[in-house]
Formats: sequence, structure tokens, C-alpha cells
Amino acid sequence: MDLKYPDAVATDAERKAVDGLLGPPPSGWEGGATRSDEDLRWARGGASAAKDRRDQLLPALHAVNDRIGWISEGALGYICRRLTVAPAEAYGVATFYAMFSVRPRPAKVLHVCTDLACAARGAAALCADLTTGFAPAGTATDGATWQESPCLGLCERAPAALLIQAGEQPPPACPSPPARLSTPARASAPACPSPPARPAFEDRGCGGGAPGSGKGRVGEQPAAGAPTPHRTAVIAPASVEALATATRSPDAAPTEPPPESAVPQAGAPGLVLLKRIGTTDPASLDDYRASGGYTALRRAFALGPAGVIREVLDAGLVGRGGAAFPTGRKWEATAAQPDTPHYLVCNADESEPGTFKDRVLMEGDPYALVEAMTVAGYATGARQGFIYLRGEYPRAYARLSHALAAARTRGLLGPDILGQGYAFDIEIRRGAGAYICGEETAIFNSIEGQRGEPRSKPPFPVEKGLFGKPTAVNNVETLVNVLPILEHGAGAYAATGSGTSTGTKLFCVSGQVTVPGVYELPFGASLRELLELAGPPQDLRAVLLGGAAGGFVRPDELDIPLTFEGTRAAGTTLGSGVVLVLDGSVELPRILLRIAEFFRDESCGQCVPCRIGTVRQEEALHRIMDRTGAAAADDIALMREVGQAMRDASICGLGQTAWNAVESAIDRLGVYK
Repeated sequence: MDLKYPDAVATDAERKAVDGLLGPPPSGWEGGATRSDEDLRWARGGASAAKDRRDQLLPALHAVNDRIGWISEGALGYICRRLTVAPAEAYGVATFYAMFSVRPRPAKVLHVCTDLACAARGAAALCADLTTGFAPAGTATDGATWQESPCLGLCERAPAALLIQAGEQPPPACPSPPARLSTPARASAPACPSPPARPAFEDRGCGGGAPGSGKGRVGEQPAAGAPTPHRTAVIAPASVEALATATRSPDAAPTEPPPESAVPQAGAPGLVLLKRIGTTDPASLDDYRASGGYTALRRAFALGPAGVIREVLDAGLVGRGGAAFPTGRKWEATAAQPDTPHYLVCNADESEPGTFKDRVLMEGDPYALVEAMTVAGYATGARQGFIYLRGEYPRAYARLSHALAAARTRGLLGPDILGQGYAFDIEIRRGAGAYICGEETAIFNSIEGQRGEPRSKPPFPVEKGLFGKPTAVNNVETLVNVLPILEHGAGAYAATGSGTSTGTKLFCVSGQVTVPGVYELPFGASLRELLELAGPPQDLRAVLLGGAAGGFVRPDELDIPLTFEGTRAAGTTLGSGVVLVLDGSVELPRILLRIAEFFRDESCGQCVPCRIGTVRQEEALHRIMDRTGAAAADDIALMREVGQAMRDASICGLGQTAWNAVESAIDRLGVYK
């Protein structure tokens, strides 16, 4: 069965938004106003055309949502005609993502974070004050509305909010991404203009400006080649007055502080991954190269693909997203696949509550990610890379877009990088608010224009990943670790750290600490050392490691070594590096309930254990909110049974870890006893 929209017609603004991405309709069959005599004799496209264009579905939905603020039946129908996609399938994709709406809503939407770090810093009171002082959530007032949101990745400034205003922002963005180097070229489109050469630290509008200057406000037009699809403003830390003012007048929103404000160690000696944050203009390619940029890529070309993989293997680099899989083995397996083309995907959809390290890297050192992806593409035999970026990261989007345009202009991306005969390019694909899309195979489905649901494994991504081809997937932190490996050698890199956890690690510290932010420490440092840097509270109650999918530790367990093997031996997890500190003022049962609500909301619903189990877990926590001892025993036993079923039978890590934090709070912290 399919949906039909016979009476729904796209408005001129909706058609303009879609055509700005895809170009004008080539025929009446694909959305043209009339059908020519040739169209009446020959219907182009069909199943092959639908397959070739399906991956543009998510960008097309973004184009309409960015321009209008919601996706009407007429707009959805027009997108379907342009891409030869069944309306029912497009509707299923549009309703999968939290940032899209298929119902009318104001152009200005304020997303107020209510997740763990913000909940610990007063988000509930903020939402209550907004309800009484501005309007209830979801109510249109003065052309604006607000809604509760999961983690926005602004945890160091909690409580936080993100204002998104739809509309056409001049000058227009580049109408289409660069043609892929490893697939047949798409319909021709105007080339993006080259970014103009400017003096170092001059404000570029894409977030440039001297470190600490506060220039480059989010929502201003980036430099040429960096699209700004809509206006955004970050309000953090948020107050009712600031939120109400920004919602009524986005121009009155406070200037977003520079990325180095999230790095308490900025400028300190000994940093590796954060060494350029606050010391190098993130918009200047010349500054990046002057600080050692592209040294790693030149050495990669000298070593050859196999030599690069050998260096990464010898360095002992493992994934920083939580799974800790050896990066070199993943690259080696991808490079060895005979099927072509190969793809590289950067997972920049860091949606784990409490995580914001990748955002800081992309905003403060975007060229490092571009260089690292080029190295990874060279090693794995990929000619096309994708950055799957959180839709809630507007400044990272602008800065990465600018960096990609500058790299192309200077021959650091494109058909012949540095004259070495290697062709590689990178395309940004924005997510739209779906935690599950942080799972590597869900990313593939999302990029391909499907619902972001995980795939069964095997086959593994290195065998059959994006577009059914061998694909290497790494997150931002993992990729940028490749640069110091090639710059200083595998031996020097492996000498830092402890055991099988080599190198340094970024930790996202938030909650009740004096100085929240991203900290870089060598693997092997203790949790106590990290908290001493951030300033722990006097009445420390617990620390959540690894985010909502992680586990709690007690105040008497602060000497746990921060390594993958050390936390595993202690019965917890390092995860992606979340360190959420809670003091005695926080009601732990309510934090656990928020975790359960998060997993219920974010479950894609594909597999029964997760779809049903997350709901049952939340229901049980509601029932025992104010109970202890024997009164809670039955529901705790039920949650243990449900949690084990999710862990054993869920298709992906969301369901497998949805019970972890609740279980650790019950067993380690004695909640409900």
C-alpha cells in the first residue's frame, strides 16, 4: 500500500528549496510544470533512477524543513516525484527523525535540552518556568514554539537550548554537493565558489576570528562555499529571559563563545588532539599548515597504503566511540576487499548524552578531520568520504563546509591530491535528530535515504557497508588520532598510555563540577586525577561513566584507571568518554527515569526486545519512583529479567546497553534500597 497526495501541491518556496538542492526538474515526469511531447513518448527513470537518487532524500527533506520549518504533503509529494521514491517510504523517513515535522509549526523552534547534564543543572525548573512565563511546550506564540529535546551536545554550558529559525538566508548555498569521484557523476550543477584569501584571524562569518574574540557568531553567513541553510542560535547557559528574548528576536541571542571556552586546558603544553584549540584560527588553512598540518598526509603518501595501516596497527589505536575495536584491523580488512568502490564514513553523530568532544574538535580544528579522513581514505582505498554530522551542530557544519571548500581550492581534496595521483573528496550529510544513527549500519541506511535502522551483522561494514560496498567507519576522535601517529611514529604514540589503551583520550566532564569541559589525558590517569582538574563537588554522590549507555561508580571508586581494560575490570565502561558528576542535590531516581525515557524515545522499534523492553523499563521506574525496599523488589526483579532479554536479543547496542546505567545504580549505589 502507498500514500497518495492527489490534491497536495508544493508551494513555490518548497519547490525552490528542493530545486536548489537537486537542480531544475529535467522532465515533466520528475516534477516539471508541463510534460513535453518527448515526455509523453518516453518516461525516463524507473527503478534504476530511484536507486541512483534515493540517497538525496534526507538532504531534500532538510532543504524543505530548513526553508519552511516543516514538511507538507505537497512538499513531500514533490520530493518523491523528483527522486522517484514512493510517498509511503518518504513519509516513513520524514517521521523517523525528531528534527523534522510533517505537521504545521512556526518557523522558529526552540529546542530545550532536558537530558542528563542539563537535568542535573536545572533543566526541569527551566522548562516549568518557560511553561508559565512564555507558553506551554508545543504552543505557537509570536510565531515561535519550544519543545523539550534530548542532549544537544552543549553539556559544558548546561542547561542549554538551540533556536532554529527556518527561512531563506542570503546568499544562497552551493546548490549541490561535489560529484562523487567513485560513482557516476550526477547532473551537472554550478561549482561552489572558492573561499577568498583573507588575512589570518580575520572574521569569516563561518566561525572564524581570533581565539577568544567571540567573533563568528552561529547563524551568520559562512564564507563562500560554506552553506547556511537556516539561522540558528545557541543559548547556553539558558535562562527564561534569554530564551524568551532569543525566540522573539534571534538577532538578540547572545554570541556563542569560541570552542576553546569548552577546553579548560586550551593552550597548555603537552596536548595532542587539542593542541590547536584556541591557538590556531579554525577558519585558516594557512594557519593549520603553519602549525604542522598536512605533515601526516605527506608521510602517508611516502609510506603507501599498506605502510599507513602498519603504522596504525603498531600504534595500537582502538576506536574511541566505545567499542574499542582496533582501527588498523578495520582499515586492513576494508582495503583487502576486492569489491569496489570503497567508502569512508566519519561518524560525527555523537548523540550519547553527555558527549561533546567531537563537536569541539570539529568547531576548533576542522582541517584536522579533513586531513585525517584523507589519510584514512588513502589507506583503505576509498575515493569518497562522508561526514555524517549531527543536525544539532550548526557551527560545526559551517566550519567543516568552509574547510572542505578551502581544501578543494588548494588541491588537498579532489582528483589529484598534492600531485600524487590520488583522488578523494568528502561530502557532509546532516543527521536530523536520531540517536540510533550513531550505530554504524544505521548511518548507512540514513545516508542511503532509508529509515535509520541498524542492519543485521554479518555481513560487516568492511565487507558490505554503504551502498553495499566495503566501508570503513570511524568517529571523529579516532580519526584525528591518526595524525600524531604518522607525525611522530607508531612507537612514540604507543609509548603514551597504559596497557592496550595507547595514546591520549578526550573526556567530556559535566554536571556538578567547577570547570566542566573537554579534558585530554593520557590513558591510565585515574578518575580522581580527572576530577581534581575539573573541581569536584564537596558532597559527591556518584559519577556516570560512558553516558546513558554506561554505568555509575561510587565516590570510593575514584582510583579506577581510565583505560578500556581498567574500567572493564572495575565492572563499568569508559564508553565515549562521558564523565557526568552528580552531587547530593540530584535525585538519582529521576536521573534513572530520564535515562529510561531517553532509550524509549530513541529506540527505532525494529526489534521486539528493545521496542518492548525499553517501555517496560520506563514503566517499572515510574512505579517505583518513590518506593524502596520490599515495595520495589518485584519491579526490580522484572527490570532485571527485561534488561537481560534486551542485552541478549537486541539487534544493536542501543537495546543491549539500555539497562546498564539503571542496573549499576541499583547494584553499586543502592538506589531503591
